[in-house]
Amino acid sequence: MRFSFSTSAFTGYPVIEAVDKIAAAGYEGVELLADIPHLYAHTLREPDIKKLQAALSRTGLKVSNINANTVRGYYASGDGEPLFEPCLADPDHDIRGWRIEYTKKCIDLARVLGSESVSVTSGPIQPETTPEESIEFLKDSLRSIIRYAEDKKVRVGLEYEPGLLIESSSELVCLINEIGSKYLGANLDLGHSYIIGEEPESTLDLLDGRIFHVHLEDIKGGRKRFHLMPGAEGMDFGRLLRLFQMRSYNGFITVELYSQLHRPEEAARRSLEFLKGLKLLKGSVLKNASP
Repeated sequence: MRFSFSTSAFTGYPVIEAVDKIAAAGYEGVELLADIPHLYAHTLREPDIKKLQAALSRTGLKVSNINANTVRGYYASGDGEPLFEPCLADPDHDIRGWRIEYTKKCIDLARVLGSESVSVTSGPIQPETTPEESIEFLKDSLRSIIRYAEDKKVRVGLEYEPGLLIESSSELVCLINEIGSKYLGANLDLGHSYIIGEEPESTLDLLDGRIFHVHLEDIKGGRKRFHLMPGAEGMDFGRLLRLFQMRSYNGFITVELYSQLHRPEEAARRSLEFLKGLKLLKGSVLKNASP
């Protein structure tokens, strides 16, 4: 089982420092934030990519995913609110087109950096449209993106989340079936699935063969989405990891703790120690993390 850590917790550091610190915590992989202040595609230059490639080679980290869920860099202020705007379901043709092209740039970045996947979200339902109209806009966006992804051999994992247009595994599966490409699947966030009450076994069965990448964090109950270190709340991570083990999942499981900006190194280290201390099938225990 391969664990990765997201640079979203290290936005107080340049991306290469984030990579170094994640490697030092003992992870095999790193998820790279395709947004400010790390890899915003519109300001990223070839020398930056070369330096990042060198850091990945030096540390031995594999890129687990290019996280293109947000584009705060789109806003002059950098505040990025609403968080998932501009989105793939926006009724404005130009705004929607901007996000499509940005996602394609992230696919190019994934190919250069050796990542098998890029993650996106549907974004929310726009106030001036119906849910049905928003779905049609989203499908049009994804068809364009997936054609590009197929050519580049990079998979696109859509992350569902409560409050967005696509907010459950069943809705995602319907969308995947409509698009009809093996390059569209799930960026499965286990915390999001947990707070909407999805049964883990059923969710993994429903998304069987379509889980491209996994986000993991503990999370408070209800519909609040405050990411916490694994073990802080009530999620049964031993059970979750055993389910992935039983299904021979060989992709990365990425700890995503953007809420831990004040202590990212500690959060990375403690999370891996917790996860590697869990008992898996046949009484096996994952090796302890590096000190």
